[in-house]
Amino acid sequence: MPYIGVVRTEPGNDTTDGGSAAVPAADEAAVLDRVWTVPNILSFARLVGVPVYLWLILGPHADTAALVLLVASGFSDYLDGKIARWLGQTSKLGVMLDPAADRLYIVATLVSFAIRDIIPWWLVGILLARDVVLGGCQLILRRRGYGLFPVHYLGKAATFNLMYAFPLLMFADVLGGTGGDVVRPIAWAFTIWGTALYVWSAALYVWQVGGVVRADRAHKR
Repeated sequence: MPYIGVVRTEPGNDTTDGGSAAVPAADEAAVLDRVWTVPNILSFARLVGVPVYLWLILGPHADTAALVLLVASGFSDYLDGKIARWLGQTSKLGVMLDPAADRLYIVATLVSFAIRDIIPWWLVGILLARDVVLGGCQLILRRRGYGLFPVHYLGKAATFNLMYAFPLLMFADVLGGTGGDVVRPIAWAFTIWGTALYVWSAALYVWQVGGVVRADRAHKR
């Protein structure tokens, strides 16, 4: 997901986003270093569910069970963010786990859908290429001593659309017949919007990273 704004990575200077409650400076490091929080447990569960989902859809073709797992993953993605804000349980690990689980589910779903001929391979290529580009941008930022940008709303909107698109595409495949014909255009609408926002957010990210690099070079000169 893209980020906007940037700061140097320094002790005590955290760029994480999550709406956690304010804590005293002496306790801030301990709060952000927590591991066993409710949101983190949900994120761990989502990660464990990735290979289970792949086995269900590619092994016995248990599409209904795979669909239930996919929907549960999307709901837990929404829930862990809410819980982190409600309980003030934002942590550094959670900030890494949540987008990692999102990306793994998106990649696993894309590849499995392409193998099952639910979506074309060119769509897989576009979405995976986007993540490769952003990974390279993040490496550039880290080498220059910058932390990650706060999550941008376009990236959240793209993930939101795709998290709805994939279960709907599978639901249309499970239904088949007239029911599938009704659901499938809705699913593809979410897919198209999600892909467009995904690419747009990546373009903004690259533009922002380019601005940071240019400003950094100017500052050094």
